[in-house]
Amino acid sequence: MKGHKGWLDIPIMAAPRGKPSSKRPLWILVLISLVCLSLIVVYLHPPQQYSSCYLLSKVCDHLDYWLPPVPARVLTDEEIISKAVIGDILSMQFPHKKSSKIAFMFLTAGSLPFEKLWEKFFLGNDGRFSIYIHSSREKPIHVSPLFIGRDIRSEKVSWGQISMVDAEKRLLANALQDANNQYFVLLSDSCVPLHNFDYVYDYLMETNISFVDCFEDPGPLGAGRYSENMLPVIEKKDWRKGSQWFSIKRQHAILLLSDSLYYTKFKLFCKPAMEGNRNCYSDEHYLPTLFNMADPTGIANWSVTHVDWSEGKWHPKLYRAEDITFELLKKIKSIDENFHVTSDAKKVIMQKPCLWNGTRRPCYLFARKFYPEAIENLMNIFSNYSDF
Repeated sequence: MKGHKGWLDIPIMAAPRGKPSSKRPLWILVLISLVCLSLIVVYLHPPQQYSSCYLLSKVCDHLDYWLPPVPARVLTDEEIISKAVIGDILSMQFPHKKSSKIAFMFLTAGSLPFEKLWEKFFLGNDGRFSIYIHSSREKPIHVSPLFIGRDIRSEKVSWGQISMVDAEKRLLANALQDANNQYFVLLSDSCVPLHNFDYVYDYLMETNISFVDCFEDPGPLGAGRYSENMLPVIEKKDWRKGSQWFSIKRQHAILLLSDSLYYTKFKLFCKPAMEGNRNCYSDEHYLPTLFNMADPTGIANWSVTHVDWSEGKWHPKLYRAEDITFELLKKIKSIDENFHVTSDAKKVIMQKPCLWNGTRRPCYLFARKFYPEAIENLMNIFSNYSDF
């Protein structure tokens, strides 16, 4: 521009040592001040899902040196009580003994169509199992003497409601009254065993973890069901999803029954048709979230009950009589990887080996969902199945 000389028009001369430029240092100082101010603001008010040092991690050590620590959230009385109880329960030791039993807990609407198959599974193993039946609609008619007198007081159960979790807790409460019950397996009326009793007994009793399905799903059917009303007790980063069909050790069964803090949050804020036209189903999120927060290393993150969701529908694949073949059951029994698929647009597949005491083994002990009409084919196959 006229009357103005740019840097290129000015002759290059050595600047005097005692008289530095007044413009450039001022600009640099202003920039440094703004950066420092930004770091201070980020430190004191970080985004919800990040720590105070979520940016410029190499600067964090220096920031922590001269910035005051962010005060920890003050826990409520209920949270303090819950942490104390959970910590005490997890420190308990229940040694394996000869009189230890597995509690098989059937959550059903009425009669059990596969009683004869289960009878074949149980026979010859007296003293190593207990049976409990929660029937939510009608009193079951039993065809096997092993199931007679095993019904507990039941309440109505509605799909997707907290009453499903209530029924699971009711089964556990009855099963825990027997001190010899050391493992607790939740089953439905459409479940069948895949192995003989000895195999199942050793698989569960000889490990120190519980088989609770648990994974993180950032999509609408996972994190999309979370409600901020659960804050501050349950944060979104702790929210998990999984199958309701669990197999848990006595320590975790007691923990589950003792919990009222997290259960209350689910009862109030995880329901079908919640705000914003969202659906939340407690039986898919309560146990995974609870154990992810209370004892994440104490669960296997997969269920030992196989369910086929490959059809991509709201309900898993249903096996009819014509579907039941030796090859089908052998295929399910041989699966040694568990996988989960996120519900977001990416449909990320998370595939991991099933590690039992550090060794890769088949994942599943039971399978569902089988139609009642499949009973004859199942009995015929298992009658000639050496492993069963």
